[in-house]
Amino acid sequence: MQLLKSTIHPSLDSINGKCFHRKAARGIILNGDNILLLYTERYHDYSIPGGGVDDGEDLRQGLIRELEEETGAKNIHIISEFGRYEEFRPWHKADVDIVHMESFCFVCSIHPELGETRLEQHEIQNGMRPLWINIHQAIAHNEQTIANSPKKGMSIERETFLLKLITQRLLGTETQP
Repeated sequence: MQLLKSTIHPSLDSINGKCFHRKAARGIILNGDNILLLYTERYHDYSIPGGGVDDGEDLRQGLIRELEEETGAKNIHIISEFGRYEEFRPWHKADVDIVHMESFCFVCSIHPELGETRLEQHEIQNGMRPLWINIHQAIAHNEQTIANSPKKGMSIERETFLLKLITQRLLGTETQP
């Protein structure tokens, strides 16, 4: 899958050290200029639905599972690959210094009506919920959070980059001011 961008978190001096590799699958679901995203109250941001792929799980199977769990999506069809975003971030768990995170993004279609979510406890505690939003509004919101919020998460730069790229490549527009 095409590499869209590779980043190293600014708090890392190098990417040498004990590294954990994590793969995630993310689904881009559009309806005109509206996109299905996850809003997380704790971080005050919008993100593309998806998440970690389990050991031995196929990327596409993991994507479908994550979309069902996080958004309640039904009748999910993977249309095409969009690209891969790679990042190296600090990891605060025993015996590991760095996580090498690869987000594999796919363009998908779903049934328009969402079902019940099956969010994990930490997702519920963080105030995560799926919603349709105008992609330009989501980008503007995330940019405001990047500029002004002390509680922003580490993934907001990735998500905002991807949202802007989606507007260019899939919608044929630039983000609105």
